[in-house]
Order: sequence, then C-alpha cells, then structure tokens
Amino acid sequence: MMTEAIFFDTLRQGLWIATVTSIPILTAALVAGVGVGLFQALTSIQEMTLTFVPKLMAIVVVFWMSMSFMTRTLVEFFQAQIIPIIVGG
Repeated sequence: MMTEAIFFDTLRQGLWIATVTSIPILTAALVAGVGVGLFQALTSIQEMTLTFVPKLMAIVVVFWMSMSFMTRTLVEFFQAQIIPIIVGG
C-alpha cells in the first residue's frame, strides 16, 4: 500500500533527479547563449542562426559527455525507488 508520504517523497526525489540531470545541458545553453549574445552585441551582427547553431552544438556536446552520468543517475533512481514500489504493490 502506497501512502501519501511515500508518493510525495518519491515525487520529490524524481523532481530532484530531473533537476540534477538537466543542470549540465542548461548550463551549457546558458554559457553559449551569453557568449554569442556578447559577440553579437560587440559586433552588431543580428543573425538568427548565429544564436541557434552554437547553442545546439554546445548542448549536443555536453549531452554526449554527460550521458553516462544521466543514465547512471536515472537507473539508480528507478532501481532504488520506482521498481520496489511497483513490485510491492
């Protein structure tokens, strides 16, 4: 039987895991966006693809580099929290 406390604790942990796993990608997008924004402000170049492509490349590179961390974190969460709840009832 799953009580409200177990439900909300699992939900809280799931939201925390989602936050932790998204931090590397969001940080890369933020840094790339600020860098490109500074470059555009200094050179007065207002090209839309100039903002999109570097952010996309930064996100892809960081995702590729942190994929093992994200996978390991999610697998540990599911094995420790979600699967026992499903099996237990």
